[in-house]
Amino acid sequence: MSNLIHFKRDELSFQPYSGQPPERASICRLIGPDASSSMGAGLACFDGCSIEWTVLYDELIVVLEGHFRLRVGERVIEATPGDVIWVPERTPLAYEGDQARVFYALYSVDWQARNA
Repeated sequence: MSNLIHFKRDELSFQPYSGQPPERASICRLIGPDASSSMGAGLACFDGCSIEWTVLYDELIVVLEGHFRLRVGERVIEATPGDVIWVPERTPLAYEGDQARVFYALYSVDWQARNA
């Protein structure tokens, strides 16, 4: 049997994200290279911030709470709980939100090593 992991909500640890104050942007990395050889996953919170980034992996985002925005050039995707967004590798974007909490999954988990 595989090594299953159960992440309990009250035991999650969020860290400041991308140099932002933790009340503006935070991230909880759940699955990384130590747990999986193929995919990564976690939770992120955005509130009154804009974080620019070019994804170096394929990413799937599921909005859990609040209002999430994804800016890609002139296009703005407005997403609410239950919405799902697919982001292909090498997409330049900005993550934004108002009391937004999202779940993300990414492939490949070793994106940092591949892009070193």
